[in-house]
Amino acid sequence: MNRESASLTQGLSARRRAYDIGMRALLYASAIIICALLLFLIGYILVRGIPHLSWEFLSSEESVIKNIEGILPALINTLYVVIATLIIVLPLGVGSAIYLTEYATNKKLVAAIEFATETLAGMPSIIFALVGVIVFCEFAGLGTSLLAGAFSLVMMTLPTIIRTTQESLKTVPQSYREGSLALGAGKWHMVRTVVLPSSVDGIVTGCILAVGRIVGESAVLMFTAGMGMRLAKYGHGLGEFFKNLFDSSGATLTVALYNYAKERADFESAFAVAVVLLVIAFIINIAAKLAGRKLKKH
Repeated sequence: MNRESASLTQGLSARRRAYDIGMRALLYASAIIICALLLFLIGYILVRGIPHLSWEFLSSEESVIKNIEGILPALINTLYVVIATLIIVLPLGVGSAIYLTEYATNKKLVAAIEFATETLAGMPSIIFALVGVIVFCEFAGLGTSLLAGAFSLVMMTLPTIIRTTQESLKTVPQSYREGSLALGAGKWHMVRTVVLPSSVDGIVTGCILAVGRIVGESAVLMFTAGMGMRLAKYGHGLGEFFKNLFDSSGATLTVALYNYAKERADFESAFAVAVVLLVIAFIINIAAKLAGRKLKKH
């Protein structure tokens, strides 16, 4: 026990001191167990997956005739789905949170919306898959496509971004708002220059959670985006991007992992895909943290 801990427990009774030491020991033990589990999972995936990673595996399309296993279609599909989902969900989620926190005056309506978002955030993903199939694939006529998968993921991740952004906005002291308004700033100018920069850490955290759920989701995309391991005719430019979203269907990395592990019992390839997912998650977290720091400075 360090000096600070000793000074805190010095004036306590023997029973209270024993209780304090026991709680600290449980806290440290829990932290050690969590870190050990994380290191074990990462290490096990890397040990099983890295030997089966190769440039051909990452950059080629699967071919039974040529006996080639490749996840390039899954990589591109994942990129398309992540970009399309974020383009839609970030403005909706952050804008909704700003309105509910800064502009909405009907407290009962705000409470009802917050309850609804919390309920939606806890729903199983298979329910969003069912709704996505009925609403986007069938009713909207999108069929099994990457765009239908992106819209379904928007439904699933929107509550998370709204709630995390709201909680972050609520941590900004009210005196910041009052001081900005007292200096003559308008409502939107105050939100843009004072509230948002002060809460950018929480907003970035919500974005990380959303991207992590998008990248790691499989049930929704299996039903709405498809499970094929084929390479669509991807072109260059913004027009081709949207065209492929409408016309293309196929497996993302998580669906490809399911195909390899469950349908084919090819665990070597499955662990290789898991390594790619770990690297993508690491890159996303680092990029989001750097972006958050840069936004906070400005």
